[in-house]
Amino acid sequence: MKDNFAGVIIGESLENKDILKKVKILKTKVEKVLEKHKTPWIKQWTLCTVEIPENEAKKIAEEISRSLDSEHNWYADFKNNTRHFIIFRNKIFNIDRQNQEQYNQAKQYGISLGIPEYQVDFHPEIKEWKR
Repeated sequence: MKDNFAGVIIGESLENKDILKKVKILKTKVEKVLEKHKTPWIKQWTLCTVEIPENEAKKIAEEISRSLDSEHNWYADFKNNTRHFIIFRNKIFNIDRQNQEQYNQAKQYGISLGIPEYQVDFHPEIKEWKR
């Protein structure tokens, strides 16, 4: 098996949901939106856990970027063992998972859009690096 990517796409983050037909949805979970999420324009979000073939990752990332809500700032992301795509509307970070500086750039970009900082802690070890 190739090194497929896995991640989560929030259904409500998409203006055009056609991309969800082009990825393998592994599970779907609906969560109530809380005040801390800072998305008062919606009451719930639908978390779609997806799998994306390695050879389609770049193309799917580009399509997600074009499909994200143009009125509100969202991101989607998916990763495999070596790469992590962090996707904003009209901007994609294709990150080497060993490169903290690339993660910092994606985080700063997300914060600059007004996304809460706790939502852009992409790297699993980032809290250890802050100590």
